[in-house]
Amino acid sequence: MMMVRLLMLSLVIISSTSMANNTVEQKAVDAVFAKWDNQVSPGAAVGIFKDGKIVYARGYGMANLEYDLPNNENSVFRIGSTSKQFTAACIVMLSEQGKLSLDDRLGAFFSDLPDHMKSITVKQLLHHTSGVRDYLMLSYLKGLGDEDYYTDDDVIKWLSAQKALNFKPGDEHLYSNSGYWLLGQIVKQVAGMDMATYAEKALFKPLGMKNTHFHNNHKQVVKNRASGYAPSSEEGVYEISMTKLDMIGDGGIFTTINDIKIWDDAYYQSKVLPASFWKTMTEVGVLNSGEALDYAAGLLIGEYKGLKTVSHGGAFVGFRAELLRFPEHKFSVAVFANRSDANPTKMAYQVADIYLAQAFKPVKENDKKSTQANTEQKLTHQQIVGQYEVETGIVLDITDVDGQLHGFQMWNQKEYDLVAVSDNSNTYHIDGDDAIKFTFTEVKDNQSQLMTVSQAGGDSLWKRVKAVDVSTVDINDFVGNYYSEELYVNYQLSVSGGKIYLKVANNTPILVSVAAPDTLTLRSMLANFYRQDGQVKGFHLDAGRVKNIEFVKK
Repeated sequence: MMMVRLLMLSLVIISSTSMANNTVEQKAVDAVFAKWDNQVSPGAAVGIFKDGKIVYARGYGMANLEYDLPNNENSVFRIGSTSKQFTAACIVMLSEQGKLSLDDRLGAFFSDLPDHMKSITVKQLLHHTSGVRDYLMLSYLKGLGDEDYYTDDDVIKWLSAQKALNFKPGDEHLYSNSGYWLLGQIVKQVAGMDMATYAEKALFKPLGMKNTHFHNNHKQVVKNRASGYAPSSEEGVYEISMTKLDMIGDGGIFTTINDIKIWDDAYYQSKVLPASFWKTMTEVGVLNSGEALDYAAGLLIGEYKGLKTVSHGGAFVGFRAELLRFPEHKFSVAVFANRSDANPTKMAYQVADIYLAQAFKPVKENDKKSTQANTEQKLTHQQIVGQYEVETGIVLDITDVDGQLHGFQMWNQKEYDLVAVSDNSNTYHIDGDDAIKFTFTEVKDNQSQLMTVSQAGGDSLWKRVKAVDVSTVDINDFVGNYYSEELYVNYQLSVSGGKIYLKVANNTPILVSVAAPDTLTLRSMLANFYRQDGQVKGFHLDAGRVKNIEFVKK
């Protein structure tokens, strides 16, 4: 009897300790979302899953500000590009059923596409190695905004009007929403029904995901839907940020925290989705050169603090999302936000830091030495200032403003102050936000040549842009009207007050800047002009996920 009592007492102590630890962890999670834990602003819902169980799930802030409805684990969120894994799932299911092959080419499904697109394979669409220009960027370049309406028929016309790809299929990796939109159209052809209907019948209903669907009808009533919001110019005031677009494939999933837990469970054990399905889903792409990517089928395969991750984020209008999985520990975090200024990826990793602190692997000794080597010599601000580029047109401008390092994101016009993490460090973070680190290394000609941007999930390398003297450039050379047959749009360049402005279609003119003698830049757009007999005849436009669009001077 004494042994039984002692055993029962031990179990009570263990249970109490577990509950106490859980409470501590939950409080730490609440602290991550504390700024949204109110009844006056939009926020998010978080789900934390471990070994098939919900460790913690709750909402923060409001799902609807007009009716004072709070977010919770049953609120239905649009999850943007986190949807891509469900499009991939439909494709992989059809391939396992023998109804298509991942090696099938676009020409087999779309006879009217231009020849340069017909050789692209389904697999290249899945892995973002197709070279197809991104239709959302095409719409932006045409002068359309988030509130404009267009259809699937419009998108296929836009893609068919492109005279070239961004690159030869398989040669490079470049994220393209067009690729996943095309995959959705392939599902429609092969299954004989739109992908929303197919996914409901073949995926969501069998899995029991009752509150998940591809939203291809913006008029559809959705119970418990969270509205999307964006902060306005007035402090504490928000504006509705939604869309009338009905495209699915690259996005379009509406779901809840409780439903996404079912999807997470299916990764480990499911009668609906066998191991062979997940093997294909998590098989990373390979370039023609043999280089392996970190992108699989709508999923990023990465590593964080020594642990494998399977993840994908999403962002569209007033919604942001992240689904982060640590498969070796059967641990996942889902963060769905209904505000455009949210960073759910950062928050998901912060949550993982709370629960997996003991599981993370220590930094290797040689990595420590490398870090120390980077910070042995403190760089002056003058050695750091300059422009750093991660890809064409994506430039971060670092300046010194009265002794304070200042960052300006040229592609989206955001700016912030940078603060050193310590007195002798060459690593900086954004003032008031230490989630992203900027480390400056490789000094040459008394200037740092490399900026490493570190954030949850990995690093990106930004190289110093060589300074170019543009003082002698005559901006009047660029004045005129330019037309693109690929976009069916007119760009007008004009000079006013010694500055050059770009007017796209009938939109308000925007200030652009001179990046080089024959190059103008605006945010992520880079216009490279060409001449004949010294006279400007046109330019080729690069804009991130769209490259080399030609404009001819009229």
